[in-house]
Amino acid sequence: MTDEFELIRRYFSVLTPRGGDVLRGPGDDCALLRPPPDRELAVSIDTLVEDVHFPAATAAGDIGWKSLACGLSDLAAAGAQPAWCLLSLTCPAVDEAWLAAFADGFGALANREGVTLAGGDMSRGGLSITVQVAGYVERGRELTRSGAQVGDGVFVSGWPGRAAAGLARRLASTDSAGDPLVEALNRPQPRTALGQRLAAAGATACIDVSDGLAADLGHILAASGVGAGLDAAALPITPELAAAGSAEQVRAWVLGGGDDYELCFTGPDDLDAERLTATDGVAVTRIGRITGGGGLQLVEPDGSRSASADHAGYRHFGP
Repeated sequence: MTDEFELIRRYFSVLTPRGGDVLRGPGDDCALLRPPPDRELAVSIDTLVEDVHFPAATAAGDIGWKSLACGLSDLAAAGAQPAWCLLSLTCPAVDEAWLAAFADGFGALANREGVTLAGGDMSRGGLSITVQVAGYVERGRELTRSGAQVGDGVFVSGWPGRAAAGLARRLASTDSAGDPLVEALNRPQPRTALGQRLAAAGATACIDVSDGLAADLGHILAASGVGAGLDAAALPITPELAAAGSAEQVRAWVLGGGDDYELCFTGPDDLDAERLTATDGVAVTRIGRITGGGGLQLVEPDGSRSASADHAGYRHFGP
């Protein structure tokens, strides 16, 4: 019977090229790493659990991709360049076709982003995946949640809400092959290149949108001690998202859906969003402004304001 050591060698050792900052990878009790001397180390860890972070019927390749994408999105929010990762995989049984597909999805994103798998673990149990990622950021260029200033603009990359709409279709069994909304759910695109450019562009605070745009922006506001007004008319909505539900439902997806792994950030009100868009090929949209009052409000086209309490985002242990 194939054991976990053989499975690691067969499916994951190819994701561990030697050299650079990884001196020794899987095969020993510890990986040996040598970070560059002039950079700060940025580290994050995420766990994905079946039927919590992805439906049970999700393809193995998509699970592999997404399990790494979540962590890379955290590095993007810090302005860090991805470098290496650790993978802990728990699965109920040996299914080599599933493992091969999982490794293909994980490896496709790792290779694209220049990430080395430095080590990890396999065990038997309910399907869950834990990935620790690490990257490097130039000293003085790291981004945090706590730097937003009154008068800053609020910006977001890409198109929040698509993943939530895709999940709704999956759960209702109304999705189809090639559905861009389901693709946004299954294969999120971590904005690592954009994240590395934001500090130089003048960004003052940043977070990745994993639990919902309004909720995650709220974390920036709390850490920075400021408030914000969001321009409801400026929220970026793609045609396929607009056609997926009522205007009210679409707004709920955009503000509270989560699982998009876009970047929400603040910076000078005149920050050149068009230039960032042209450089990275990812839309960057100004959607609001930082204010002196606490909390987050939606500003409607007629000038009326409403609180964002209805878009609290996802909480694992909340209501």
